[in-house]
Amino acid sequence: MSVAAPASPLLRPATASDVPALVELNNAAIPAVPVTPADEMEGLLDISSLALVATDGDSADPLGFLLALDPGAEYSSENYDWFEDRGLDHLYVDRIVLGERARNRGIGRRLYDAVFDAAREAERDVVTCEINLDPPNPGSMRFHGRLGFEQTGEQLTKGGEVLVAKMAAQVPDRV
Repeated sequence: MSVAAPASPLLRPATASDVPALVELNNAAIPAVPVTPADEMEGLLDISSLALVATDGDSADPLGFLLALDPGAEYSSENYDWFEDRGLDHLYVDRIVLGERARNRGIGRRLYDAVFDAAREAERDVVTCEINLDPPNPGSMRFHGRLGFEQTGEQLTKGGEVLVAKMAAQVPDRV
């Protein structure tokens, strides 16, 4: 008996109809990401310059998602503000979340390929994000390191409860 290989992952724009699934994926990934109710997720989709969902190709149901914002967005976030305060010409990845079925399938890399393409098209210098140091998220640190991210600083957030590494990766020229 042969087992069918999983369908190749597809990326598509996130829509308002995805919000319940995005909230479920997001909140299953705590503490790597903050708790986000539906109304906040809708607001994030509205201000994101890039909002992508990964699916398995057989179904439109999200396996994971990524939200990124341009400089100057109307976003109240101490993490985003840290990069903004430094005057960077950046595309900020607010979050990337992969459900269990999406892990180790190259979906995270495909989402980041789309981020770097968007940053290159917008002529941004760097892609930025933060990763928890305490509570630790070593898997995310390894993943981002493989993509060329380097730590540029640290910040205590959430009233001193969470320590994050501020990460940045240069946007490579098209090859």
